[in-house]
Amino acid sequence: MARLEELKRGASVKGILPDGFITVVDVTWIGSVAIELTYKDSKGKLANELIYRDREGDLEILESGKPWSFDGDSDLFRLVSEAHRIRLAYLFDPLLAVHTSLVDPLPHQITAVYESMLPRQPLRFLLADDPGAGKTIMTGLLIKELIVRGDLQRCLIVCPGNLVEQWQDELYRRFHLPFEIMTNDKYEAARTGNWFAENPLCICRLDKLSRNDDVQEKLKTTDWDVVVCDEAHKMSASFWSGEVRRTKRYQLGQLLSTLTRHFLLLTATPHNGKEEDFQLFKPCSMATVSRASFGMAFTR
Repeated sequence: MARLEELKRGASVKGILPDGFITVVDVTWIGSVAIELTYKDSKGKLANELIYRDREGDLEILESGKPWSFDGDSDLFRLVSEAHRIRLAYLFDPLLAVHTSLVDPLPHQITAVYESMLPRQPLRFLLADDPGAGKTIMTGLLIKELIVRGDLQRCLIVCPGNLVEQWQDELYRRFHLPFEIMTNDKYEAARTGNWFAENPLCICRLDKLSRNDDVQEKLKTTDWDVVVCDEAHKMSASFWSGEVRRTKRYQLGQLLSTLTRHFLLLTATPHNGKEEDFQLFKPCSMATVSRASFGMAFTR
């Protein structure tokens, strides 16, 4: 609210025009209840208008003199500018996830993530490495890079039951990624009835998903930006006596491939010595996109 007495030459006033501010050119009093206001609008057009005291509640003085000021909240401006800088940081720092995480990656991990995986859109990839060689680190780097670039909001990690806590701990401790583990209690207590829809960053046990039809039905109603399957060789089919035997884990892999844009398989043993089984295990048989969309990296 601004009183008529406050409308002086050079002041920027809001409330005279419905869609912007005006700059006061001259003020002539008419008694004590009204003024004749001469002003310029934001386009520089000159106008004249009678303003009565009953309009004081709509008036607001923006500034005396300049049409802008520097008296805003400096802390808020710094926060917004820093957030915008971080949002665009990947354009200037090609290894942003490395520099913002508690990791010291090896050269083959940098090569796999930044040269082989990130450029692929969509990503359909089989990453094979020795046990303990850092597949979790490579996955964490990929996930964090995609989050920074605005390409990931929802991520599902599927692994054997004895590894879920290790995945959760590594991703939070090294990358500050707060993944939730699906348990029976959490699944039953979901407010919406679908735990997957409520949690954008999830870790699930492989057999819990593959053996429970009800869980799979709820999983089918969701979509993901990235799905990661650890120990993926456990999800392979087998060729026996001229017949392909598809396990429930294999069928789960087929389902997961239809629910996500990026699909990443991790394993230390991609080949069991049987070429037929290896052809069934290759991710091109587990997804619904063409063979040309897939990559395979054996980092060691």
